[in-house]
Amino acid sequence: MAARSSLTDLPPLVLRERLAGGAARSAEVADAAAARVESDPAAAAAFAWFDADFARRQGVHLDTQRGRLRSIGALHGLPVAVDDMIDAARMPAIAGFAPFAGRVPEADSAIVERLRSAGALIAGKTAVRELGIGPAITSTDTDAPATAIDGCVTAVARGAASLGVGMSGDGALIRSASASGVTAYTPTFGAIPRRGVRDVAPSLDVPGVCARSISGVALLAECLFGNDLADPSTEATPHPQLLAQAGMTPPVVPTLAIVRTPWWDRADPLTQEGIGEVAAELGERCFDADLPEIFADGLIHAERVRLAEAAKNLFGTRQRYPGAVSAELTALLEQGDAILARDYLAALDWRAVLYAGLEAVLSRCDAILTPAAIGPARPGVAPEGENVFNALWTFLGVPCVTLPLLETPDGQPIGVQLVGRRGEDGRLLRTAHWLETQLTNGSA
Repeated sequence: MAARSSLTDLPPLVLRERLAGGAARSAEVADAAAARVESDPAAAAAFAWFDADFARRQGVHLDTQRGRLRSIGALHGLPVAVDDMIDAARMPAIAGFAPFAGRVPEADSAIVERLRSAGALIAGKTAVRELGIGPAITSTDTDAPATAIDGCVTAVARGAASLGVGMSGDGALIRSASASGVTAYTPTFGAIPRRGVRDVAPSLDVPGVCARSISGVALLAECLFGNDLADPSTEATPHPQLLAQAGMTPPVVPTLAIVRTPWWDRADPLTQEGIGEVAAELGERCFDADLPEIFADGLIHAERVRLAEAAKNLFGTRQRYPGAVSAELTALLEQGDAILARDYLAALDWRAVLYAGLEAVLSRCDAILTPAAIGPARPGVAPEGENVFNALWTFLGVPCVTLPLLETPDGQPIGVQLVGRRGEDGRLLRTAHWLETQLTNGSA
């Protein structure tokens, strides 16, 4: 079983090549994922629903398709963990809320439709916060830090899936990846359709992807990008070649802007030190940049939109299941209830103003470099205001990627986040690959 288990530890592109060439079978990959879930409690806890037989049947079907010499997709046989906020036909979708137990969607979401069309093996549905917005999941297990609350990230980090896709309304996917030592990428708002995804904060919610490499997130995201008539946030634009762009050599050596943000003092000293070390390593390829003063209230605007929309969209659930919503989430949603319409609309208007200010920085660089999280994972602790290095970027709808480039003296990972311009996702991934290569090779 050890040999089978190692299949899910292979880089996605390597595993894809083996599956396409017949050196490995999709059913073996499904067995490897199941073995990891069965043997690793942290991997098992990452899933809200996992059925080894269901996964293996998918694998056998994919092997049959390949055996009949039918065309295979870009994700053929790769196990993908799917966030439980995203509907998949014939798979339970509980959304972290006990009263939803037994809910099984009849139709796939747009995301799962595209995964199946690309030949992916749906590994299972992963755990999420209560209704996608509740309090962080905490644990005293040293392998399950409180900040790593995103189940799809944990599934990838523990080798139960090669790739993961999850929802991120305040940058939770980026934070989770930073805590877990994997790569995560949230694209420009509207790049990936959300039909079949449970609404929480539609102005902010963005599907993101995770893998153990830049090439992995580029491969998965490329298969998910595209217009969907049911999601007005998407547009009919040329399909990007994200995987190819991510692997390209930049035509000009990139320049990065080190943005510490108005909340720099909230960062753990190890995070501050790590960002300083990256800046020193980059030398003349980076420069310090301060955000305009108007950004100091950016988190207030972002939180106002998030809570107001969540309170509205979850109002029916609260009415239908009185007493079932946790006290912590109830208090959060009551804050949203109290937000006046004029204040909510004013917060939305601030998005254009702040993005114009951000453009002043992005026009001078290829990407912004900033912390991905307050600090390294601390078992059993969910720090107050943990989203301070994420919520602003989500509010502005810009693409973000976190790379596991730093670690603490005791081996805890710390992510470095890159932020790019709206619509320039390929350039951001290319810059991220360049940065990773430079720092790994020590040639910045």
